[in-house]
Amino acid sequence: MAISSFVLWALRWSEFDLAVLLGSGDRFVEFFSRLVPPDWSVSKLVFRSTIETLMIAIAGTAVAVVFSLPLGFLAASNVSPPWISHPVKWLLGFIRSIPLIVVAMLFVAAVGLGPFPGMLAIAFHSVGMLGKFYAEEFETAEKGILDAVSGTGATWSQTLRYGLWPQSIPQVVAFTVYRLEMNFRDAAVLGLVGAGGVGYYILLYVRGFQYEKVAVLLAVIIGVVLMLDNLTFWVRRWVR
Repeated sequence: MAISSFVLWALRWSEFDLAVLLGSGDRFVEFFSRLVPPDWSVSKLVFRSTIETLMIAIAGTAVAVVFSLPLGFLAASNVSPPWISHPVKWLLGFIRSIPLIVVAMLFVAAVGLGPFPGMLAIAFHSVGMLGKFYAEEFETAEKGILDAVSGTGATWSQTLRYGLWPQSIPQVVAFTVYRLEMNFRDAAVLGLVGAGGVGYYILLYVRGFQYEKVAVLLAVIIGVVLMLDNLTFWVRRWVR
């Protein structure tokens, strides 16, 4: 009952109005009618900017993994003592709390326009989420296996390598690929603040009321997201 009341209060606070939504059908039709027919003359530009966006997402995710794995180990309560795990979890929470667009604007101001600040923003923001995912996965490892490995005289690092890591690697890989999919969608938006990728051209064409070109950008973005979604599915099957 309390949850339902809270949800209803949130809807009211958000000024949710079903009548207004149902009555806006004509505006939706008008907007989507501007997208057809798509202007495929920008295909080469769209392809290049989409590849740039994908590279931003891949590079940012890779850099994030390098930092997230050790932070995930340090944040896991079954691996690190509380005086280490709690501050690291607070740090990861702080990183997640900063909106991605703000991080991108900061890096654009620091290193200039282009894909580099976009990659840095993706990497920074992903560390907060991947570090949390990794830590939670490490904390679900079976304690009996860890105790058995440790009981053989293994050091702390050997216990992690032979006891914790084999249990966690399937989900770690799955989380990483899922984050890559999210990072591509996020990277597509970062161009709005000058951080490279397709977002810049979406903003450019929308401001010029060239919606038929926006349609091509949206079609390519949807296609890449669907491919990444299939990649996530196959990776999950492969690691299990």
